[in-house]
Amino acid sequence: MTRPVTRALSLTLTLLLVAACGLARPPSMDSQEGDTFEDDVRTARTLTETFWQQQFEQLGETYRPISDFIAYSDGSGPNCGNQPSVPNNAFYCPLGHFIAYDQSWMESLRNEMGDGSVYVIIPHEFGHSIQAQLQSNFQLNIQMELQADCYAGGTLAALVKSRALRAQPGDENELMARLAAAGDPTDDWLNPAAHGTADQRQRFFANGYRNGVGAC
Repeated sequence: MTRPVTRALSLTLTLLLVAACGLARPPSMDSQEGDTFEDDVRTARTLTETFWQQQFEQLGETYRPISDFIAYSDGSGPNCGNQPSVPNNAFYCPLGHFIAYDQSWMESLRNEMGDGSVYVIIPHEFGHSIQAQLQSNFQLNIQMELQADCYAGGTLAALVKSRALRAQPGDENELMARLAAAGDPTDDWLNPAAHGTADQRQRFFANGYRNGVGAC
């Protein structure tokens, strides 16, 4: 199931490139072009939040920006209620309506797998903030996580299609590799920490990419 999804996403990305509105050259997901880790994080955050603000406006709703976007090291991040931050993680906290991420962990993923990882992780966490604003209800944790993957795919597709973000050949492999690496080893839907297997996460992300956030 993984290979057909990758080919479909590759084809879509290949068709959606070039220069952006109002920019001489849009931000790129290609780390070889000089973008720093900080550039990628800032771009992913700004463009993702702008996208969702526009989505809410089109529905006649008011988007509530996240209250903070916090980088931390190892376990020194903010608490979310009674839960402390943990290393090698990124999360959305509904209690404070903020997103936090382990900076060294996410930067190492970028260095190892390419900056496509940044453009999966950050839109995914914003997806959870959207679920909170929409007051979405889920019976299982995996349903919430897979919808956030779908939202991430839909967000990224919209940014590339609008030319706010420019993809490069190979970016689709980075995106799929990141999702595969974050997949659960077994298909255990009842596990309260389940996020979905590699195949499931790739399929939900690709569904959002092909069909938009409305399909999520």
